[in-house]
Amino acid sequence: MNLKENNVKAFLNSRNITAEHYTFHQSCHSVQEAAEAVNAMAEDFVKNICMIGPNNQLIVAIISGNDRASTKRVGKSLDIERPRLAEENEVFEKSGFPPGGVPSFGFQATFLVDDKLIDKGYIYTGGGSEKSLVKIQMTDILELNQAHISRVRK
Repeated sequence: MNLKENNVKAFLNSRNITAEHYTFHQSCHSVQEAAEAVNAMAEDFVKNICMIGPNNQLIVAIISGNDRASTKRVGKSLDIERPRLAEENEVFEKSGFPPGGVPSFGFQATFLVDDKLIDKGYIYTGGGSEKSLVKIQMTDILELNQAHISRVRK
C-alpha cells in the first residue's frame, strides 16, 4: 500500500467512516478495469471529474461511471462561469492524488454529486492510486463533502 492509499484509509478512520479499501495488482484507472477487479457493474462506480473554476478553485463532479460530466451544468449549478477540465498536473497538485486514483472525498474542493446517485446505497470510488478503490456509502460521501446535489451529467 502506498502513501496516498494510507492517507485515504487514515482520513476515513479519523472520521469513523466504515468503508472498504481494496488494493490490486492491476490498474483500476478505467471504470471497466475497476468493475472487473471487484466483479461489480459499471453503475456501481463513480468518476470524479476534476475541474477548475473561475477563481482557480478545484471543483469535483461526482458522476456515475457510465456518464459524462457537463461543465455547463456544473457552472450553472454553482452560479459561476463555466469551469474547465483540470489538467493532469492540476489534479495532482490540488487534490494530492493522481488522475485515476482520486477519491470522492478527503481534500479541499467544491464537490457536486449528480442527482441520479443520491439513492445509491454505496458506490466504488478511487482509493488513492490507480490500483486501489474504496467502497463507501453514498450518504457518507454527501456528508463528508457537504456536497451540492445537482444534475451535472450530460
